[in-house]
Amino acid sequence: MVRAENGGTRRVAGDGAAVTDAASLRSSAQSVRPSLPHSLPPSLPDDVGPAGLDGGPDDCGDDMAVLGDVGAALIDELRELEDQKSAIAARQARISVAFDLVQRRAQRAAGVLEAELGAGVGAQIALARRESPARGSRHLGLAKALVTEMPHTLAGLETGQLNEWHATLIVRETACLPAADRAAVDEELAADTGTFTGAGDRAIVAAARAAAYRRDPRSATERASHAATERHVSLRPAPDTMCYLTALLPVAEGVAVYAALTRHADTARSAGDPRGRGQLMSDALVEWTTGTPGGISGIEIQLVMTDRTLLQGDSEPARLPGYGIVPAGWARKLIKGEGAGPAAGISASGLRGPGPGGAESGPGGAGSGPGGAGSGSVPISGPAGEGTAHSGDPGPVNAAESSELQAWVRRLYTAPGTGDLVAMDSRARLFPAGLRRFLHARDDTCHTPYCDAPIRHMDHVLPWAEGGPTTAANGAGLCEACNHTKEIPGWTSRPRPGPATDDEPGQRHALEVTTPTGHKYHSTAPPLPGTSLRPAEAESPADCDPMAAAGNPRAGSVADTPPDNRRELRHRAKIRKRPRHREPAAA
Repeated sequence: MVRAENGGTRRVAGDGAAVTDAASLRSSAQSVRPSLPHSLPPSLPDDVGPAGLDGGPDDCGDDMAVLGDVGAALIDELRELEDQKSAIAARQARISVAFDLVQRRAQRAAGVLEAELGAGVGAQIALARRESPARGSRHLGLAKALVTEMPHTLAGLETGQLNEWHATLIVRETACLPAADRAAVDEELAADTGTFTGAGDRAIVAAARAAAYRRDPRSATERASHAATERHVSLRPAPDTMCYLTALLPVAEGVAVYAALTRHADTARSAGDPRGRGQLMSDALVEWTTGTPGGISGIEIQLVMTDRTLLQGDSEPARLPGYGIVPAGWARKLIKGEGAGPAAGISASGLRGPGPGGAESGPGGAGSGPGGAGSGSVPISGPAGEGTAHSGDPGPVNAAESSELQAWVRRLYTAPGTGDLVAMDSRARLFPAGLRRFLHARDDTCHTPYCDAPIRHMDHVLPWAEGGPTTAANGAGLCEACNHTKEIPGWTSRPRPGPATDDEPGQRHALEVTTPTGHKYHSTAPPLPGTSLRPAEAESPADCDPMAAAGNPRAGSVADTPPDNRRELRHRAKIRKRPRHREPAAA
């Protein structure tokens, strides 16, 4: 920013720091590269430059030179920081290997079987690095390869000649080799001598792959054969309510699938189909896979939204399990079947409303919480969403045979302020169907800290054998790997429901995980639609639910509100009930 004051110029750089002349700006450039761990210098404002200067030609030339010095200093600092990041990554690799050795010795001393030594080490590294357990195991594997088998690559990482990703590529391409051959390839590549200076990802992969093949052609061939056993299909969210459906296939099968889709698209285009080639290929893939035009086959997708979003046109986003947050308008269109995709149809959706007690139930089971009785599911059928009374299993919906939409609404009640789902319980060891749906809606993904894998197991946080009850408070949705890790000796978990008090509002369901080293990590269930991320900022029950404003005690209104707030809530309810009178328009 440049301002004219008293016939001169006064340049303001950074966060309000005034620089009165070019000499001061030049002196500030000399100290623009602080040493870690000091904070970075404030960036120069956008309007400091030739176009924003009021001085003469001499001042303009001086400022251009100073800005050039500042820019060069900033680039130098970026390079130094990148080198330090590489050195830190190398140090983390050495620490990970040392920690693995210490844990194995401790487990051996505790009598753990030789085949089970090292279990849970990757998960502990992941928690320390704020990563998922799967990524932690990959970090540990990379560290072992660098420290024990590839000293030149590790040295290149320590000196900044490689970054962590480039080191990972070299390790990945030599994973099929025995330790001796891997060390020979490492010596041949000599990454610590500047071999890969200026090289991109493809060049590094090609060099490492060629060196590995020269050392052991048989291992490379066996690796290609083994890769076919790792074929799989995965689903990842994409922006704007889209997703990536990815299939890892052997090259012959993959090319055949793509060729078949391409021929189908070209034939349809030749017949006059107005859709684009990519659209035709994707639509054919969905139809051929599901066996139904449009892909709607009556599966339950568990769309979760607030009652305000569903019934009052509110803009609060909804949540689609397995995908994430979706726009409110898109969710309503999906339920009504109005152009949410190639075909209009959906088998199930969720509805939740705030309140201190309530129920969750649906076709095939019912459950109740402490504050309310079980209630049945209500379907909304017809393209326009007319309500009809129905019970039982909705059955599959075939979009090709019927244009009617069957959207089953399952009511989920949440606690005021915190948005935590009301608890359900069971006397059985296994979680019943209703309680499983309850935990799925609450946790969304694996409840372990930093893990967002899909839920595969319903777990007792406090084990059933030790007296842990089958309740929502003691239940957690976990992925398969995290559930097995939890059973390793030295790992403990306990629920942290965070009950409400007069001084502190209640919190959403939380989980505390303690590792064998004594470190504690916490994770909190994600907020449901309509719930603030911070409980202190949550709305009052009357603001959250129109039923509460109308005085419905089951929805958590005046009857469950502290006496000091009842008068205000009653006043709000009366205002909502008053008819709105419009003034006549002026003639």
